[in-house]
Amino acid sequence: MIKYDFKTFMDIDGINDYNLYIHKIKERLKKEEGPDKFINIDKCITDKEIDKIIRVSKFIKNNCDVFLVIGVGGSYMGSKAIVSLFENKLKKDIEIIYTGYSFDSNNLANILEYIKNKKVIVNVISKSGNTLEINYTFSKVLEFMKDKYSDKELRKRIIVTTNKKTGKLLNIAKKNNYMKFNIPDISGRYSLLTAVGLLPMAVSGVDIIKLLEGYRLGAKNIEKCFIYAVIRDMLYKDGKKIEAFTIYDERFIYFNEWLKQLFAETQGKKKSGIFPISVFNTRDMHSLGQYFNEGENIFFSTVINVVNNKDVKILDKSLNKINNIAMLNIAKSYKMPSIIINMDRLNEKNIGNLIYFFMVSCAIGGYLMGINPYNQPGVNEYKRLIRESI
Repeated sequence: MIKYDFKTFMDIDGINDYNLYIHKIKERLKKEEGPDKFINIDKCITDKEIDKIIRVSKFIKNNCDVFLVIGVGGSYMGSKAIVSLFENKLKKDIEIIYTGYSFDSNNLANILEYIKNKKVIVNVISKSGNTLEINYTFSKVLEFMKDKYSDKELRKRIIVTTNKKTGKLLNIAKKNNYMKFNIPDISGRYSLLTAVGLLPMAVSGVDIIKLLEGYRLGAKNIEKCFIYAVIRDMLYKDGKKIEAFTIYDERFIYFNEWLKQLFAETQGKKKSGIFPISVFNTRDMHSLGQYFNEGENIFFSTVINVVNNKDVKILDKSLNKINNIAMLNIAKSYKMPSIIINMDRLNEKNIGNLIYFFMVSCAIGGYLMGINPYNQPGVNEYKRLIRESI
């Protein structure tokens, strides 16, 4: 169960002023068409595809030591976030290593050295099939794999996840008869619960059926998505330019990284938009707390808290209870509005629900701003400059 607290640490008067905008957006989202269809996950992935993902994940776990996932942005961040949430809970049958998210040659060299004597299966992920970082990394990894395995074996050990129409990766997959998964025609950062994220999650041991179940249940809370989107818009118009996604559980560090990408790429357009940052407390109260409490009044926070965690007793006191107390008192001490999201426990169903909440809220917020929530034109400039300079 998840509880959304929009009132304890802020004033939300004024939501009714958005009724006309909300009505128009609801009518649009009801259609579940085009890039909006991620709202209904069953329009993005079929039962047949889910069965294939589960079947292939079992093969991967039984036939390699390292599952190497090559991706960046929406092809990497969400998957890494969910795997990281559950990695302490799950039995480690194999190691999942992510790469392809930068041009860091030292990192890639170290990975190739580390896996040279291990059994490896590779999953390269790119919606366009033409992403610079991914294609350069995959080119080197494919060279490594060809030195290590026969062409017949490569057809079992190279998995391409891309669109079904065009792109360099699609051509490589067709030419070499590599296993392939399709990415639906939705924005990459909204494709988390398709083969993009579900295959690495299934390999890691995450129960993707329960994750999808939780996502579908999220639709029952769509009104919460509208409230959150409207509150963010109101706060922005009131001068709150920075949102601090705040956690008290270290497992959520990469989840916060995914939130940063989701909201920054969706809403940072036309010289406007809230800037997202990640805060891990109580650690960051010793580095950022001073500014939050006495610095410029431009922040608000969205807190994700797991109420019931594995507990440790110190001097007869519950550390989990102390962490919950810290969360409430830090929110009270902040000189900023705070939205509190309390999750009773960390499990796949709750996380699927939370993914729905943030993705749908983010898209709604884009529509409230009068922008396209699904493009990212500002990302293309650096790619153009790099291509021209290489």
